[in-house]
Amino acid sequence: MSPSDASAWTLPWRGLGLSSNLDAADQPHPYRLLAGFPGLFDFVEYSAPLSLDETREHASLFPRMWEHRQDVPVLFHPVHLNLYGPELEPVKALEDLDAHARAVGSAWVGNDIGWWHAGGQPFPGYLYFTPPFTEAGIRDCVAHALHVQSHLSVPLALENPAAFARRGELHVLDFMARVHERTGLPMLIDLGHLFSYQLAAGLPLEAGVEGFPWDKVIELHIAGGVITRRSGRGYYVDDHTQPVREELFGLLESLLPRCTSLRAVTFEGDGHPDEVALLTLRRLRELVPATPRPPLTLTPVTREAPALTRESEPWALFETGYGAKPETGGDVEGARAETDFRLAVVAETLDRDWPMSRLLLAGTREDLRAFTASKEFRELFEGLGRSPGHAFAAWTRRRLREHPDEGVAAAVTFETLLPNSFMTRPSAAPGPAQVGLSEDVRVGTFPVDLTELVFAAKSLRRHLTGRAWACEVLDVSGLEALAQVARRPARGPWSFVVRRRGRGLEVLTVSPPLLELLRSLAKGPRGVDEVPAPVLAEGRALGLLRRG
Repeated sequence: MSPSDASAWTLPWRGLGLSSNLDAADQPHPYRLLAGFPGLFDFVEYSAPLSLDETREHASLFPRMWEHRQDVPVLFHPVHLNLYGPELEPVKALEDLDAHARAVGSAWVGNDIGWWHAGGQPFPGYLYFTPPFTEAGIRDCVAHALHVQSHLSVPLALENPAAFARRGELHVLDFMARVHERTGLPMLIDLGHLFSYQLAAGLPLEAGVEGFPWDKVIELHIAGGVITRRSGRGYYVDDHTQPVREELFGLLESLLPRCTSLRAVTFEGDGHPDEVALLTLRRLRELVPATPRPPLTLTPVTREAPALTRESEPWALFETGYGAKPETGGDVEGARAETDFRLAVVAETLDRDWPMSRLLLAGTREDLRAFTASKEFRELFEGLGRSPGHAFAAWTRRRLREHPDEGVAAAVTFETLLPNSFMTRPSAAPGPAQVGLSEDVRVGTFPVDLTELVFAAKSLRRHLTGRAWACEVLDVSGLEALAQVARRPARGPWSFVVRRRGRGLEVLTVSPPLLELLRSLAKGPRGVDEVPAPVLAEGRALGLLRRG
């Protein structure tokens, strides 16, 4: 069913909701919370890929959601949905989105107005690009929004994007009001995102509230965040794992009476333990009581999408955002803060697979910026790469051809080959009275001994971070010591221990007796009585051993 097939959109009252990525390993666990505290909230808003099949395959909580969707309704908050950027979403992707929303009974879908992905790759950390708040930005976003809506049978709710830098002459609320006016689409206002703009513009939190069409807002988001200050200016970092700031509770309370068409208030509590989410939801429950309200009827939007002109120059924002080019005019300080945050996210992404190589080749801001300004990084978002890690590998190879360094080359080669350690099957499970390797542990070998480099990378990272807490400066000049260690590897061959840790791999340095035990256990379990008690205790304390 297309929008033109429906005479009206009927939006039910959803009430208070909790967000989820539908991963049983994540916190909070919405269905566990509801089982323990019935009525704590009314619905689940989940983020997932556009494709229902892909979501079924990867979201471990999907069966639970599907089973309970009649008594616990859901709203679909998709990821990888561009509402800005140089290219419109493919029709097939939007058909998948519509089928997904209809299958789970999502009364609408909402998404930030931003450029989320390019060339099949999401930007690291899902850190999208916010359009400039200009007439050109409005025209490009209207083209995207109406294109998406033309392939949906449920309403698309437009969410105000987060901002570090002030780009354009319009206030974010004026920008949102004009996009609404030209599309006819309802709005979703994220209070933390609004706070981020007010700080970027140096305005009070309530600036721009008067005169905004709050009656067109059908959903509000509230989430955790952090305010950081530099050069006398504040920046709101939209980090959902942090506590909700008191200012946002106050803003929510003041805006609720204005939002006469409101259908839902969602707490985006990603990363909050159940016991912490419980406290926040109880407070929000007082503001959003579980009282049914009549459905809201909206006229379906059938406006034709205008051509996408790209006159707001999204690729120029990309180049500025990742440090390839400086900000020209406008908010130079805000642009630098945005670039620094993007660089930090890239560093965190690379450190999962390249913790030593990243420090050696891109440990400083300028070296990290050299990577994000490189052709290898840009090509990743032009459909010519597989992941940021693969782009980094290609960049390091080029760097080492231009500036040979045997020590650094050894570290890069080691981390390139490290995933191969898990190409082998885990050792057999230990039987009664036996001990064996943990399932997520492997023992590998390498031609030279990098034991000291593994230790140095961890200890130096810890040292520099600790000093930064005290003096508020990350003294990256200390990385020179790491380069010294890289140039003096010991003779090999070297046996090392590696284990899976989250989404990355961790190389461990252990005592020689424990290393010898682990090498023997890689061939098969041994009797507990064959292992010296101190070595057994050390291995179990590190989580490297399992008993039958």
